[in-house]
Amino acid sequence: MDGTRHLVFCILISILILAAGTFGYMVIEGWPFIDAIYMTVITISTVGFKEVNQVGEAGRIFTIILVFCGVGFSLYVAAAVVQFMVEGRIRIIMGRRRLDKKIDRLKNHYIVCGYGRIGRVLCRHLRKADIDVAVIEKSSERVAVMDEDGILYIADDATDENNLLKAGIKRARGLVAVLATDTDNVFLVLTARQISPELFIMARASQRNAIIKLRAAGANMVESPYVMGAMSMANRIIRPTVTSFLDQAFAQRHKDIQMEEIPVSAGSELVNIELKDSGIRQNYNLIIIAIKKPDGSMQFNPSFDAVIKPDDTVVAVGEAASLQRLEWALNPQAGVS
Repeated sequence: MDGTRHLVFCILISILILAAGTFGYMVIEGWPFIDAIYMTVITISTVGFKEVNQVGEAGRIFTIILVFCGVGFSLYVAAAVVQFMVEGRIRIIMGRRRLDKKIDRLKNHYIVCGYGRIGRVLCRHLRKADIDVAVIEKSSERVAVMDEDGILYIADDATDENNLLKAGIKRARGLVAVLATDTDNVFLVLTARQISPELFIMARASQRNAIIKLRAAGANMVESPYVMGAMSMANRIIRPTVTSFLDQAFAQRHKDIQMEEIPVSAGSELVNIELKDSGIRQNYNLIIIAIKKPDGSMQFNPSFDAVIKPDDTVVAVGEAASLQRLEWALNPQAGVS
């Protein structure tokens, strides 16, 4: 029996003893309800007040029984209440320590500041991609939701420098600012950029004029969910087939088609080899859509004589298993980890 059920059980038994004592005095002594319940309460609570009415022999025997049963069980209930409160506090403290230890072990993770509607969906997708996430959310109402989702979190203000350090900002791969207001996001980006000048920072903007401010504050990328949502709706009307294809390409792992970007390491056996000689189409049954160069330039639909270089990023489409095998070939370190 867990602590909550045990406490409820004790309270119900206490009420039952109170009712039995009141009924007993009413039947044995013929007392009115108020006198009977008053006598029962002062008996089982051992406050020492004198009897409200003269008690007969049968009433005294009943009082002795009530004292042994009621007083003993009342002490037991009091102990159960104290135990419930202490154990609950201990569980909270121990749970917080476990979360802190897990966060301390994170490296190359993303810090998501804000666990509202956008933050929650974002974390769900990142975790499905096996990307470690630590959340900073100050709303106490969302703590239960984060516990339910199994998220590593810090229940405090994301704009506080100490909380960012606690979330491992100096070990993180990036930070995503999705707080409730643009003002909070601007201040958060400023604080994060001051702590970690090289950190990748993505921020959400609700208003168009906030985009410039967030970029000036140090955000590498700024997205407006409302603009993106409107563009997505327009594309579904204008280009329904294209959007349907992209929906499948970015769907869950059980889908037949996936789109993935794969970094190329210097140790890959496909480095400095032309696409026609790489065997990617024949051996992996994949289509190379683009090759992104280290300087940010993009080769869309690369020709057969395009050469894969170290630090390139290959964008490919195909089955998930084939994409995984290509990732091992292009980035052997990922396969080892």
